Amino acid sequence: SYAKYISKAGYTQELISAHTHIILVGSVMMMIMGVALWFFPRPEKTDKKYNPSLIWVTYWLMTIATALRFVTQLIASYYYIQWINISIVILSSLQVLAMILFFYSMWGRIRAVGSKVREERGEKF
Repeated sequence: SYAKYISKAGYTQELISAHTHIILVGSVMMMIMGVALWFFPRPEKTDKKYNPSLIWVTYWLMTIATALRFVTQLIASYYYIQWINISIVILSSLQVLAMILFFYSMWGRIRAVGSKVREERGEKF
């Protein structure tokens, strides 16, 4: 059983890494992305970068890449298969790509409104 394997060998680096990534990327980063969508002001009508379809693509890209990375890291903890290690690198790259696309798309919504108002009144920082 799995409990016997853990008690004899301890947690492997692959299991620890899989656990860390499913929590940090799968939970925390997805929560940050969701809160950013909710928190930042709506995009201006002239904003060409913001595309709701691109946001959906980044969401699904992050979700699928994270889930598959978790599964491949679980497999890698038991078997050494070269294509598994290559797929972990590819899936990690897809996670990074999803974050870059998300922030690219959201950048127009990130506005320093308070600073702009203060600067118009003549205040300098």
